[in-house]
Amino acid sequence: MKNLTLRNIAKACQGVYHGDESLLSKEAAGVVIDSRKVEKDYLFVAIDGAKVNAHRFIPDTIKKGALCVVSHEDLGKTDYPYILVESTGQALLDIAKLYRDSFDMKVVGITGSVGKTSTKEMVASVLSQKYKIHKTLGNFNNEWGLPITIFAMPEDTEAAILEMGVNHFGEMRRLSSVASPDICIITNIGAAHLEFFKTKEGILQEKTQMIQDMKNGGTILLNGDDELLSEVGPVKGTAPKFFGASKGCQFRVSNVQPLGLKGTSCTIHLPSSEQFDCIIPLPGSHMVPNALAGAAAGFSLGLTPDEIRAGIEGLPSMPGRNHIISTDRLIILDDCYNANPVSMKAAIDVLDLAIGRKVAVLGDMGELGENESELHYETGVYAASHEIDLVCGIGTLSKELVRGAASGAATETLWFESKEDFLAQTDRLLKTGDNILVKASHGMNFPVIVDALKGV
Repeated sequence: MKNLTLRNIAKACQGVYHGDESLLSKEAAGVVIDSRKVEKDYLFVAIDGAKVNAHRFIPDTIKKGALCVVSHEDLGKTDYPYILVESTGQALLDIAKLYRDSFDMKVVGITGSVGKTSTKEMVASVLSQKYKIHKTLGNFNNEWGLPITIFAMPEDTEAAILEMGVNHFGEMRRLSSVASPDICIITNIGAAHLEFFKTKEGILQEKTQMIQDMKNGGTILLNGDDELLSEVGPVKGTAPKFFGASKGCQFRVSNVQPLGLKGTSCTIHLPSSEQFDCIIPLPGSHMVPNALAGAAAGFSLGLTPDEIRAGIEGLPSMPGRNHIISTDRLIILDDCYNANPVSMKAAIDVLDLAIGRKVAVLGDMGELGENESELHYETGVYAASHEIDLVCGIGTLSKELVRGAASGAATETLWFESKEDFLAQTDRLLKTGDNILVKASHGMNFPVIVDALKGV
């Protein structure tokens, strides 16, 4: 890996090298925090988990051929090289920053309360029309995941799309200082992680910290339809550009026409006064701002309208995120990767587009703080307002969601303590032709339900 010599690594993380000095000029072939993934000449960074001391796996990594290890424990005199640091977690970020800075490429940083991953996929699809791209792996968007994504970056990468997720104050700068984005995209400010941020204003404060690490001459792209983001002014002398349907947005959408579960057609207007018609291939109105963000990123990096359109229309679906699965009996809307009140309501909007009987299988939403019961209840009321035929709530908090859904005369409601209880009743509850939304917070493990429904 270019620039990742042991000498440079030790300097970057302010560590003390112990070992054969003739190895200092040797480059690491890879960087990992999982001892099981160590290969010959890899660097192993020993980050302790909540229950596991990673340092006890160091001997195993050496047997596998690790070039060196990074440790926050003084290992004394060893027959293998190691770099002693104050914090291996911080060292991981420092080494990732060293590797990121060795690239001559453009970086798009993406954050927001909802839609980060969907927007990342849209931006990646658009930019891939012109550039060799690398994007955040899965949901690796935190202080461990971002470095892992960066270390996986091929040396011919021309544009990187890096998602950054935070749930505590101070985390964004630790991520954005590593990413050093050329383009900063913020999708929205919603009710995610209120347990820690307390208010939407607190969320705004933390998310916008990303812009502080934007490179000189960079571009700020914000959702102009968001109440708080639309009021953001210049940062470090750079005025934001906005995307949305609102008047004054530089990247604007019009003629939005839902196509059911087949997606949405619309017209996208660019600051150059050019415009084009396109079909966003994934269903739901919430995909429209994602497409606009992709168009804005593409335009900012020199793509033509035809290239932007091709990227939007070529967007693949992802398991767990608005993924449509058709079986012999059912149409399943798999959106179970994660959930908060904003994304849950957006998923209900998508389900509402379906033709035929509509069933929502919804689970608990986590990290909502002291108002968690009220927020679940409001989500249930929202489902009832859309006259969803059947709402099945699963989990303790979802009792309130079901109670809210019961406010609608046209909505049948059922509550289940566990996934197993629900699945035991599917033969009785579900009918051929049903459209079924499956959604809950990640910890509820609702992919189990999706897999089971495929065989119903």
